Amino acid sequence: MRVTCMTRFFLAVFSVTLALGAGAEVGKPLAQQTSRAAGVTVRAQPIDVTPASAAWSFEIALDTHSVELSDDLVRTVTLRAGGKSLLPKTWEGDPPGGHHRRGILRFDPIRPAPEALELRIQRPGEKAPRVFGWRLK
Repeated sequence: MRVTCMTRFFLAVFSVTLALGAGAEVGKPLAQQTSRAAGVTVRAQPIDVTPASAAWSFEIALDTHSVELSDDLVRTVTLRAGGKSLLPKTWEGDPPGGHHRRGILRFDPIRPAPEALELRIQRPGEKAPRVFGWRLK
């Protein structure tokens, strides 16, 4: 199995997150959530959504064996919380195309810290967005 620099980066980020805690409870990361529809599996997990963070980050994975994953995630993902709706600042991960994509979406943090977060991913050709939600408090 080939370990890339990106894989090492994700493992390091995940390890630090486990040590520091990503949710309201110290040491307890927020759960990964999965959505399966139209032949595509989408996984989303908050990596760092702590109040002190300079950027909130979410690990996103898309997997399929039926279509090209050409999503522009910076334009098709929205973070909603505390009455605010934000587009991501950056995507650090696999480029569009292929059948497997993984990466980190980063957002400006929402202050004051909200009680809950909702991540919406609107995939091309799908009528409804994939919706993932987490309680922070």
